[in-house]
Amino acid sequence: MSDESQGYPTSIGTSDATTIKLLGHDLAGELLGEVGFGELAFWLTTLRRPTRSEVRVFETVLVALADHGFTPTAIAARLTLLSAPESVQGAMAAGLLGGGSRFLGVTEDTGRFLAETLAEGTETPTTEREWDALARSAIERRRAQRKLVPGLGHPVHKGQDPRTPVIIRIAREEGQYGPHLALFEAIGRVAPDVLGRALPLNGAGVCGAALADLGLPIELLRGYALLARAAGLLGHLAEELRHPIGNDVYLSVDRNAHYADPSSEVQHDA
Repeated sequence: MSDESQGYPTSIGTSDATTIKLLGHDLAGELLGEVGFGELAFWLTTLRRPTRSEVRVFETVLVALADHGFTPTAIAARLTLLSAPESVQGAMAAGLLGGGSRFLGVTEDTGRFLAETLAEGTETPTTEREWDALARSAIERRRAQRKLVPGLGHPVHKGQDPRTPVIIRIAREEGQYGPHLALFEAIGRVAPDVLGRALPLNGAGVCGAALADLGLPIELLRGYALLARAAGLLGHLAEELRHPIGNDVYLSVDRNAHYADPSSEVQHDA
């Protein structure tokens, strides 16, 4: 008999010659055809099966984050496939590695900002005025620190990110609207007064707030964004195989490159 204390415990999955267990269930007999991929992703990271309402909000977020056109992550994936057409995994990885503070990472940054703001308060606000006061203090603190407020602004959607109101509505419909979304909306209300300009609540930010309200680990929020974007990147790679544009992008940059005397840059910096 093996000594379990000397083994490697896992609550995710195990297998033997005839069966595969996942989350304590028989994969072939209980899960295949019965559990959707979004539901499984939620379950794998929380070790609890989500409710139907949680699944709807979670999958709404995944769809919202799957793609946003020719972002740097999509371009990186396409150009990597051009360079190494035998390596779909390399192209996918290249795109995912670009998920940072400007693209995709905003989901986690916003969720963390909201969670930390809520944790600093002694009591959870109960009125719109109280939410606005909490939001105002949080924005002013970020401004004093010369830091951007995560979840505010978008390079394309200057007026309103079309994803934001839909995700908030669905969260309300499913009873999953919680303090993170409430604070996020309050930030949208008071930000113009504090910052002196109107900035939209962006889709990546509202996704972070919605995921946090689902009780998902803050430190994994970027992972959920990357999970969603993996589907979008695979779509870009499929399109690249059908209608390639990677070589045109490469040639456009290469043919328009020109030599810049480094001494002029040094003088300019001085």
